[in-house]
Formats: sequence, structure tokens, C-alpha cells
Amino acid sequence: MSATKNIIEHPGRIDKIENDKITVTILSQSACSTCHSKSMCTVSEMEEKTIEIKNYEELGYKVGEQITVYMKKSLGTWAVMFGYLFPFLLVIFSLITLILITGKEGLSGLISLGLLLPYYFGLHKLKDKFSRTFEFSIKSFES
Repeated sequence: MSATKNIIEHPGRIDKIENDKITVTILSQSACSTCHSKSMCTVSEMEEKTIEIKNYEELGYKVGEQITVYMKKSLGTWAVMFGYLFPFLLVIFSLITLILITGKEGLSGLISLGLLLPYYFGLHKLKDKFSRTFEFSIKSFES
């Protein structure tokens, strides 16, 4: 993954092309996965992820072709906030509030963790809206 001023880009491979979407596999790497010592380290992580890109027009791509996938950097920041920061804050604030109200740490912890279920269920229900907002592109960009 590399990032320019306003763009996040990932190298990828086209796996499937349908009428309205292109399925691309990208290799998600942790920051240390490019380290020369990664074979000796158990911390490094590389994982393949599949994303779908709207195919608004015939772009002339072929299955198996190596491409670069782009997304606005600001959208990546929002995705991290919805996926990690907001649920973390939900757990912390609910935990503190429930401990102050009930005085029971164990029960407060369980309820706080349980609040993640409706949060992530809500995100799942809104995935169509998020997919329209967090769009990837395989077109080249001009800076």
C-alpha cells in the first residue's frame, strides 16, 4: 500500500468482472510486513482481501490483470473511525457510565461489550449506504 497526498492506493488483481461490478483481490499488509526480518518475526501480517468496484463503464480490463485500486484518504480515515474508534469510545463511555450508575464492574463490562452487537448490526444494515460512500476506483488519478 502506498499513499500520496490525498489518495490511498493498493496493488490488486481482477478476479471477476460482471455487468455492474469488478471484484478485485488486494494484499493487505501490516506496516512491518515489508521488513527484512519478517521471516523471524511473528508480528508481521499479510492478508488477502476482496473488494468490489462499481463498473460504470466498459474499462477494457481483463480477469487476472494486475491493477492499482485507489480511494480518497479521507474516506479511509472515516472507515477506520467507524470500524474501530467509535466502537471503542462506545465501550469506554458506557463502561464508565454503567459503573457509576450500578457500581458493578463485571455487569457493566458485559453490558458495555454487549452494546457492540447492535452497533455492528447497525453498520451491517447500512452497508449499502456505506458502499456508495466508500467507493474504490481503478482509474488513474490526476493530482
